[in-house]
Amino acid sequence: MKRSPAMATSSLAPPEVPMELHTGNRDRLITALRAHLSATASPPRGLALLQGGEEQTRHCTDHLELFRQESYFAYLFGVREPGFYGAIDIASGQSILFAPRLPPDYAVWMGEIKPLSHFKDRYKVDLVFYVDEIVQVLQDRFSEHGKPLLFLLYGKSADSGNYSKPASFEGIEKFETDLGTLHPILTECRVIKSEMELALIQYANDVSSEAHIEVMRQAKPGMKEYQLESIFLHHSYRHGACRHYSYTCICATGENSSILHYGHTAAPNDRTLNDGDMALMDMGAEYNFYGSDITCSYPINGKFNSNQTIVYNAVLKAHNAVISHMQPGVKWIDMHKLAEQTILESLKKEKIIHGDIADMMARRLGAVFMPHGLGHLLGIDTHDPGGYPEGLERPNEPGLSSLRTIRELKEGMVITVEPGCYFIDALLRPARDDPISSKFFNWEEIEKYKSFGGVRIESDLYVTGQGCKNLTNCPREIWEIEAVMAGAPWPPHAAATKAENGLPKA
Repeated sequence: MKRSPAMATSSLAPPEVPMELHTGNRDRLITALRAHLSATASPPRGLALLQGGEEQTRHCTDHLELFRQESYFAYLFGVREPGFYGAIDIASGQSILFAPRLPPDYAVWMGEIKPLSHFKDRYKVDLVFYVDEIVQVLQDRFSEHGKPLLFLLYGKSADSGNYSKPASFEGIEKFETDLGTLHPILTECRVIKSEMELALIQYANDVSSEAHIEVMRQAKPGMKEYQLESIFLHHSYRHGACRHYSYTCICATGENSSILHYGHTAAPNDRTLNDGDMALMDMGAEYNFYGSDITCSYPINGKFNSNQTIVYNAVLKAHNAVISHMQPGVKWIDMHKLAEQTILESLKKEKIIHGDIADMMARRLGAVFMPHGLGHLLGIDTHDPGGYPEGLERPNEPGLSSLRTIRELKEGMVITVEPGCYFIDALLRPARDDPISSKFFNWEEIEKYKSFGGVRIESDLYVTGQGCKNLTNCPREIWEIEAVMAGAPWPPHAAATKAENGLPKA
């Protein structure tokens, strides 16, 4: 089948970002801090103080990497520039930015040195000073009860195991500091999205959905994986104004699609696409700090063969089953098990595995085909924090140990749904060597999928009061994918709209 992709078009219109988004985030933090202090019979005094990100050079060179703000700082202040500090007074809610004092030659090399009034107006804070004034300002304004109390951001990421960096500056010993209060409270604020945050996540999804479809239309045998990556990045930036992306693109084809985090430097999206390959494209754009995370899987030649149809439909059925069950109060670990069970049932129907599904679940055999977690919180970070608040422990069992959260769903959460089915030799070999587990597998059938790779389908979901809303808009059914890859419009109603306007359909 010959496919001739037309020149990319776009309906995207990059939105203006109101700074009220970040003032609202600060208000939520202050409300939460005051409630915590009241509950612990502590006086409502002190300041939340955060240090923004610093520009980084490439190793020992003078090459500056493109700066992206530290996420907690971005959440509260929306500041794009490096070298800032930000403070919020708990008693009054007053917000203060501290900007770096730039040298005169900055104006020669980097552009205009903005006055402090610029940052006050742009970021809608109450006061702005220079960083080298931080000790004097905080002491002069907040010493009525003795040493000012600074609540600093320090806590461990459940995903990376790394710790956030508490603010540090010369003279901090002159202040009382608290390292334990701010991080869990601010993290919990980030879990529930405001309407303004949701609008940006929706826009990032709109950009990424459109870019994924453009990749889908242009993919063909003989291309390189990195060419698919470049199409996505180009479309997201040119049409969506997304200079940053949420994570390193995973553009996996053939056997590479069984490598869960393919695309890194040691596996750099450089394989040639072959006729008959399955592609697994996991890519997401970021807009004004807020991201998206979308995966599409499809055959490079535009037509599903029988094995691709079996595996794809197994994953799609799991994807749709989870979405249909999502609502506030549902436990995420139960949704993961639902996805596993659905995939196992589909594989059993096709005689790839056999035996009792409950016994397979008890032996955690779902993790052989889906070793990763079902999904994760999404927002300013791809793996947004808050998955394991105090009191929740990560499970130890295969597959479940990879879950980035086991929380109950709450209205306002944004979470990915990304079931997958992969044929990974490093997992199939131990299963075959196990005398009990091996009995559940039809090894003759599994041999047919040895070089298949894998399928993942990932959408971003917003939890509503009664259910959920899918923010992602990509073709999912096999007939939809094949039609789009053959040149049909997406969404399908676009054709009718064009006809009404007297425009050609494709």
